[in-house]
Amino acid sequence: MILWNEVSLTEQAALLTRPAVSQSEVILDATQQIITRVKENGDQALRELAAQFDQRDSARLQVPVDEIKQSGSLLSAQLKSAIEQAYANILAFHTAQQPTDIKLETTPGVICELKYQAIDAVGIYVPGGSAPLPSSVLMQGVLAQLSGATTVVLATPVKGQTPISPAILYAANLCGIETIIEAGGAGAIAAMAYGTETVPKVYKIFGPGNSFVTMAKQLVSQQVPGLAIDMPAGPSEVLVIADERADAQFIAADLLSQAEHGADSQVILLCNCAKIIAQTEQAIEEQLTRLTRADTAKAALANSAFILVDSIEQAFEVSAKYGPEHLILQIDDAARYVALVKNAGSVFVGDYTPESAGDYASGTNHVLPTYGYSQVYSSLNLLDFYRTYTVQTISKTGLKTLSNAILPLAEAEGLDAHARAVSIRLERLNNE
Repeated sequence: MILWNEVSLTEQAALLTRPAVSQSEVILDATQQIITRVKENGDQALRELAAQFDQRDSARLQVPVDEIKQSGSLLSAQLKSAIEQAYANILAFHTAQQPTDIKLETTPGVICELKYQAIDAVGIYVPGGSAPLPSSVLMQGVLAQLSGATTVVLATPVKGQTPISPAILYAANLCGIETIIEAGGAGAIAAMAYGTETVPKVYKIFGPGNSFVTMAKQLVSQQVPGLAIDMPAGPSEVLVIADERADAQFIAADLLSQAEHGADSQVILLCNCAKIIAQTEQAIEEQLTRLTRADTAKAALANSAFILVDSIEQAFEVSAKYGPEHLILQIDDAARYVALVKNAGSVFVGDYTPESAGDYASGTNHVLPTYGYSQVYSSLNLLDFYRTYTVQTISKTGLKTLSNAILPLAEAEGLDAHARAVSIRLERLNNE
C-alpha cells in the first residue's frame, strides 16, 4: 500500500507509468523488423512468423468460408446463446449511433452539407495469443456490419496445431465477416496495411492488442499513405476507486479480471480507507488460488499499485492523471460522482457494475484507449467506421452575397487567384 501524499512527485509519476513504456525502444525495433519482413515477403513472412511465435508449422492463412458458416454446430447451446445475446445488445447500442447527414443554408443561396460515407475496407484485429476472444470480434464486427464496409478483414492468431476457435468464427459469421486470416501480432497488422497474396489491403485498422500490436499500428499508420488506425489500444488496464464501505471481494475480482489479460496489463486501486486496501490485498491472494491464469495475473500485479488517498475527490484527481482504459466506481452513491470523471475510456458505476459486463455483453464497446490516450481518444464507436465529407452548392445570388466575405479575405491573404475565381464569375453575371 502506498500513501499518495507521502511520496514525491517523481514517485507518484512512476506509480502511474505503464509497464511497457520503458521498453518502447526495444519494441519499436523488433516491430519494425517484422513489418519489413511482411512488406517484402508477404504470405511467406506470415507463415514464418506463425512458426516462430505461434509454433504453427505450415500454417494455413485464410479460413474457408464453409468453415465459418458451419461453426455454430461446434458450439454448446449455452455458448451459442451467449454470443447471440451479446451480439444483440451490442447491435442495439451501436445502431442508435447511426449518423445523419446535415444540410444547411448558411446564407440565402449557399447550401452546405455534411455527409457520412462508410470506409470501404477495414481491418479488424482480434487478440488470441493466450485465449480466443469472440467478444472482440463482436465489438468490432458489429460496427463494420452496421457501416456497410465492402471489405472486412479479420486477423487473429492461432496457437500450435489447434484449430481456430469456433466461437471466433461464429461471432464473425453473425457479423457477416467472410475473410478471416489466421495470423497475429505485428505481422498481421503489417499484412492488412500493405496487403499480401492472401490478405486484402485495408484503409483503416481496428482492434486492441499487446505492446507489439500497438506499436505496429502506429508505425504502419505513419508509413503507409492513406492508412489510418482507430487508436493506440494496447495492454489492458483498470483503475478502481473505492471507499470505506466497498466490498473488498468485489474489488479484488475486478482487479484480477484485468490482470489475467496479460503480464503487461496493469491494475490500480485508489481508496480512502487503509482497511479496505488491506482486505483487498488479502482477497486477491485468496482468489488467485482459484484462477487458471493465476501466473499471468501475478505478473501483471507486479506492475500494479494500491494507493491510499485522502479523499474520494483526490482519487478522481489521481485517476485523471492516469487516464484509465476502464474506471470502476465502487463508492457510495456512485452516480453522483460521474460528473468528476475525466480521461477515462469507459466507466462502470456502482457495486454491481463489473467491468466484465462491458467486456462482453452490456452493449458498450470494449475497444478503448490505453496508455493514457483517453485524454484525447474516445471509446470505439460507429462513427469510427465512417469518413465525413462536405458539399456546397451556391446559386448566382448566393455567390454575389458571399463575395462580400471572400474577396476582402483573399485580398488580405494576398491570394489573387482565389479572388479571381470569384470576380470572374461576378463579371459574367454582371454582363448577363
